[in-house]
Amino acid sequence: KEVKVRTGWADYVFDKDYSIQPLTMVESFINANHHLPNMPSAQKVQKEGVELGAITTLQQEKIEELFLHMIELEKRITELEKENQLLKTKK
Repeated sequence: KEVKVRTGWADYVFDKDYSIQPLTMVESFINANHHLPNMPSAQKVQKEGVELGAITTLQQEKIEELFLHMIELEKRITELEKENQLLKTKK
């Protein structure tokens, strides 16, 4: 059988005013809290459980944030490759 949950979605991540945390801040949060920002901890989930719709939306939020980070990294890599090629041709 299939379960259908009607809930909000995480496309707000793509809004211009959405503030995505730099990966260094995410890393610091993970090191301090042992889970992702805006996600419940394992202990909280064990104790309280999770609402299927809410956790699905949060997981989608993290997926969309990852894509935004990957897009930004790809742009930086492309720029560095261009710069590297330019430096090689100046030899």
